[in-house]
Parts: sequence; C-alpha cells; structure tokens
Amino acid sequence: MSVDQWIAVVEGVEDGIAERILAGHFLAMAGDRRLDPLLPVTQPVPGAEVTIGLQANVDEVLRRYAGLGLRPEWIEKERPAHRVRLDDYRIGRYPVSHGQYAAFIADTGYEGIPTAWPQGRLPDFLSNHPVHTVSYDDAVAYTRWLAATTGQPWRLPTEAEWEYAARGPDGREFPWGDDFLPDHANTVESGLFASTPVGAFVRGASPFDCLDMAGNVEEWVSGVYQPYPGGRRVDDDLATCPWPHHVARGGSFTRCRDLARTRRRHGRFARDIYVMGFRVAIDGLE
Repeated sequence: MSVDQWIAVVEGVEDGIAERILAGHFLAMAGDRRLDPLLPVTQPVPGAEVTIGLQANVDEVLRRYAGLGLRPEWIEKERPAHRVRLDDYRIGRYPVSHGQYAAFIADTGYEGIPTAWPQGRLPDFLSNHPVHTVSYDDAVAYTRWLAATTGQPWRLPTEAEWEYAARGPDGREFPWGDDFLPDHANTVESGLFASTPVGAFVRGASPFDCLDMAGNVEEWVSGVYQPYPGGRRVDDDLATCPWPHHVARGGSFTRCRDLARTRRRHGRFARDIYVMGFRVAIDGLE
C-alpha cells in the first residue's frame, strides 16, 4: 500500500481500531507525511468571545463520574464559567509526534529526551505517536526552536484556546459530544494502555477537526495554574510537586474518561502514569 492509502486507513472509519493502529505502524515506517517537522498541520479557529469553564455545579460532575475517585477540589478548578475574548488562531490538528520532537533534538542537541524512548532512542514504528513524557520546559523549548527555525511565532496554546478548540461553540463535554464513547478516545476505557498513532481515533474529532484532544497523551498549555476570575485558588496534590503547576488538558491512555472532559484542568504529578505531551498554536488564520 502507498503512504496515502495507509493514511486513509488510519484516519478512516471503515476499519476497527486494531486495523488503524497497525496501519499507523506501517505508515510510520514508510514515512508519515502528515507530520512534517517544520510544517505542523493546523486547524483554523476564528476569534470569538467564548465561555470557558464549568457552568454546572461540582456535585453534578461528581455524580456523573461516580466511581472514579474524583475529589471536589479537582473539579472546583474548572469554576466559575467566564467569558474570554479569543483572537484568530490556528492550533495543531495533532499533538506533536515523537518524530517531530526527534527532529528538534537532532538539530539542537537538546538534552530533554523523553522518558518514553527506550535507552534514550526512538523506535521508528513509534515516530507517529504523540511524544511523551516531556516536561513543560521541554515543550516550550520545542516551540521556540520551531519558531526560530521557521521564522513563524509558534507557541503553546493558551488554556482558553485549547478548551475552545476541543469543545467548540456549543460547549461539548467531550470533543465529539456530551456522552463518553470508548471508541472515540484512547483512555483507559479503550483497553489499549499504550499510545496510538496520532489521528487513529478519528471519531473523536473536535468541532474544529482537531484529533486526539481527548485521550492518547495529556497536553501542556501555556502558563502556570491560576484560579479563574472570581474563583478560589485550589492547592491540591499537584501543588506539592517539585515544579510549578503548569496545566495540562485532554487526558491520556493511562487515565480514565474524566480527564478527557474538555473543561478538565490537570497537570503533572511525580508518577509514571502522567504521560505529558503537547500541541502547537500560532496567531492568525493563515
């Protein structure tokens, strides 16, 4: 099969997830042209005044996700809902891949090698999986390299940009809608317990056609945690970590469906199950 045919399988809906993952492995070995190191595929998001955060009360969320061990303070971080003005921007259709990150390391000699690389080397068949685990500083270093190399102001998305791109104008609970569907995202519920080629969960596309915004790997967004306007500061277990509480979004293959909610504010804790990645953003629509 050709590269285009492998891509059609990976991002198609005719085959099951096992077939899409296998096609993704072949695509990685053949060269996944979706993932040019210097030309990220982006989706345009027109500027708008949008509502960010949780309008429901915390108890309602806890009831919906009973049995997952959620604490009220984790959900309290999402409150209150508030209005934010967003300018036009573009956001990565996919999270940054291992292969894209490897190009950055090869060009710069940067020492932030992902712990997901066995013996510090990237297996070729994983090159089109989202890069993990990288620190917030690693993600910022990558965007600065990309900006300097291309002459374009690439950066991490803000929290509001990420959330709006994931949930869309109608404020979805998950990128595809309000009900969790296990075959739409690579979370614990999928039963895979490993990363997957970017875009393989195509049914989980957001309203702006961004992929993997629920599951696969958690994604850093710019800045450190701050309470929303009018909200109270929550210093939960993430505040005890030996690094600033930078917020991550989107859930992962190691976490349950509650982390895949579009409003969920999370971060990195000092445990291996926190698999952190990122996607890029840039101002303007073109």
